[in-house]
Amino acid sequence: MTPSIWLRWSTGLRRAAVCGAVALAGSAAAQVLSPPQNLVTLNATATQEVVKDWLTVVFSTTRDGVDAAAVQTQLRQALDSALTEARKLARPGQVELQTGAFSLFPRYAPASPRQGAAAIPGGIVGWQGSTELVVEGRDLQAIAQLTARIQSLSIARVGSSLSREARQKVEGDVTAQAIDRFRARADAVTRQFGYTDYTVREVAVSSELPQGAPMVFARQMAVRGGGEEAALPVEAGKATVAVSVSGSVQMK
Repeated sequence: MTPSIWLRWSTGLRRAAVCGAVALAGSAAAQVLSPPQNLVTLNATATQEVVKDWLTVVFSTTRDGVDAAAVQTQLRQALDSALTEARKLARPGQVELQTGAFSLFPRYAPASPRQGAAAIPGGIVGWQGSTELVVEGRDLQAIAQLTARIQSLSIARVGSSLSREARQKVEGDVTAQAIDRFRARADAVTRQFGYTDYTVREVAVSSELPQGAPMVFARQMAVRGGGEEAALPVEAGKATVAVSVSGSVQMK
């Protein structure tokens, strides 16, 4: 074979190989891009109502004075007194304590306006501060009784919710129910369309968990004989946990 003939022949082979590779790539792309057949989108939801088992009570107080150190000392004493009472009933998981916000800020005299000029702020005339104690847990009755024993702080907020353990358990049970309902619906729809089986293509699980619902509470000075305040009446109420399962299945 002469050199010129060999060159034309080898060039033709390369062109054929390139064309074949392009054809194969186009075929593969067509297969990848081709939409799946016999897809159906489904959704299933399960819910469960459960009694809230976690109570949160926020105690607070404010102090006011002309000396910052004196106000801070008064707040610390009020908090220490409340902690002394609360620690008598503290138990892990049942009655838990934590100090909340502690703030101290100045109070200024009213601004004194000058004619033809902007108002000039007054100087510091006093200090105001506040402190909080958070009591929470599963022992609702013990926490309710504690509200009558803490005298140095007042009740600022009360809220009930699900504990982490109860929330996780309920969410797991409801999720299993929702998945079972999704599978049952997929099986029923598949057979209604005349197919015998299905494959799950994609699925998403979402849960709607109740959040704590704190509420402003005005403490009522219901005094019993002996000068002690009555314990706070407590009714935790119920919460609804919902889980949704949505996705698509391919019938076959």
